[in-house]
Amino acid sequence: MASKVSGLTEKSKAEPILGFTNTETVKLDFDNTSFQAVKYWAWRAKRHFKLGGFLILKSSEKCYHVIFDRRVSWSQNVRVVAWVALLSHCQGLQKYCLMQCIKRSSTVRISGKKEKPSPRIVYRFDKQDKQIRDFLRFRRAVKEIGAKLQNNREL
Repeated sequence: MASKVSGLTEKSKAEPILGFTNTETVKLDFDNTSFQAVKYWAWRAKRHFKLGGFLILKSSEKCYHVIFDRRVSWSQNVRVVAWVALLSHCQGLQKYCLMQCIKRSSTVRISGKKEKPSPRIVYRFDKQDKQIRDFLRFRRAVKEIGAKLQNNREL
């Protein structure tokens, strides 16, 4: 990809950021939040909305993603994310909720982002045979494709 800078053409050094996007999987994105607080809100949302199992991924220091297993409608998805965002007073999650509403789907990052590595799994709870299984399959495929592209680039 090339970009125009002051009449000169340069190759873009931007790396794509890959994510898992859909409307049926409840995803929470916590920034500047302790692991204990993330776990508390995941448990609370799971119980209140009967969301089944959940997975917590750490994307960087004090930054976490939560993915729930039960498939929901888009309106229920927004309801869950907004409920957690409002009750937790987490400004990052409130911003995430608004951006997902604007897009009309929700996304959680899979790939690295600038100096941040790919999110890694740090906690699992209960069954993970529905939405989490789909997320993990997609994540594995993206990582395999990324590894092949990296190998080709090195040749």
